[in-house]
Amino acid sequence: MHKIAIDADALAYGRNLRDGRERVFDSLDLQRTAHIIVDLQNGFVEPGAPVEVPAAREIIDNVNAISRAVRAGGGMNVFLQMTMTPESRQSWSNWAYLNTKATGSGMGQSFAPGAHFWELWPKLDVAAQDLKVSKTRFGAFVPGASDLHEILQKRGIDTLIITGTLTNCCCESTARDAMQMNYKLVFVSDANAALTDAAHNGTLSNMAMLFAEVIDTQATVDLIASSRRLAAE
Repeated sequence: MHKIAIDADALAYGRNLRDGRERVFDSLDLQRTAHIIVDLQNGFVEPGAPVEVPAAREIIDNVNAISRAVRAGGGMNVFLQMTMTPESRQSWSNWAYLNTKATGSGMGQSFAPGAHFWELWPKLDVAAQDLKVSKTRFGAFVPGASDLHEILQKRGIDTLIITGTLTNCCCESTARDAMQMNYKLVFVSDANAALTDAAHNGTLSNMAMLFAEVIDTQATVDLIASSRRLAAE
């Protein structure tokens, strides 16, 4: 598990924007909340995978705990799957300048729909009512990357809980765009995974400074539970 160390100046900056309040949310409207699980696929989680993120295996229990809590509270879980097709590789051809391995045929085959590495990690808690959404860019809200925004808007979703991998790539990209598209965000500190502690904590600091409520799994589950109690009163 990552050793979490959020930059103190980033935390102070965020508190100052909130007139000194430590926490962003006192409660959530669970009927309008979605848990977005980013790219926890075999291709990222499995040992020896094309883009193996070892820490991703360590967050699965935390992700599952949040999924169960959201589901029980009437919210929705959405599992994003990084997807590569001939069309997406052509329309995102500039990635080849930065990452020839990722744009090669091997990666394209690994993350093609239906391929083994494209499939969700089998230890994830996925229920029949949960959604699976393919995306063809790091961020799910980039125009043309997925239909996530349309799905959420049709269901009246205005709050997102972000977990998954990589913290500083697809998770951060999705979260940054979501906030600017007027979604409220909870970014879970110990249910996201990167390749290094430094990369992970850099994103947590960015999120805490300007974009999201950054709390751990237990605090997230507690927030969901307290929101359920308030809704029942």
